[in-house]
Amino acid sequence: MTQHGDLDERDALHLRQAIRLSAQAKARGNKPFGAVIAAADGTVLAEAGNTGTETRDFTAHAEMNALRAAGPRHARQLLAGATLYASGEPCAMCAGAVFWSGIGRVVFALDIAAQQRAGKPAEIALSCRDVLQAAPRPVTVLGPCLADEAFEAFKGAW
Repeated sequence: MTQHGDLDERDALHLRQAIRLSAQAKARGNKPFGAVIAAADGTVLAEAGNTGTETRDFTAHAEMNALRAAGPRHARQLLAGATLYASGEPCAMCAGAVFWSGIGRVVFALDIAAQQRAGKPAEIALSCRDVLQAAPRPVTVLGPCLADEAFEAFKGAW
């Protein structure tokens, strides 16, 4: 289940923080997703968990919440060199938002198929790779990585 690929020490640090945020979101009664946005130098620009249940906002995915926090505070040039780390593979909505934000790289833990094995209901099961490959500028996608570590928060969440 785990694919490390080009995952380096900094990537692992930020991805593990996204996984911790997913467990915190689940503990608050939300779906178990967390996201961290880090600049090219490793500085954390924003982080968030899913807040959909708390806010009744069906777009309050962890990635969307992190993007909403980062966008007003950071220049697009900084975001272009940033990486979004996600505990679960971003859905089609979140992948589209990554493109529109200008972020150039995504690293995720648990892919959509593994999320569904953990009990997540079927949805638009379009890989973020497929969404981002259709974009007119390249967005690098790495994952699944550290999937075994991320899986625990997903169990029993649905």
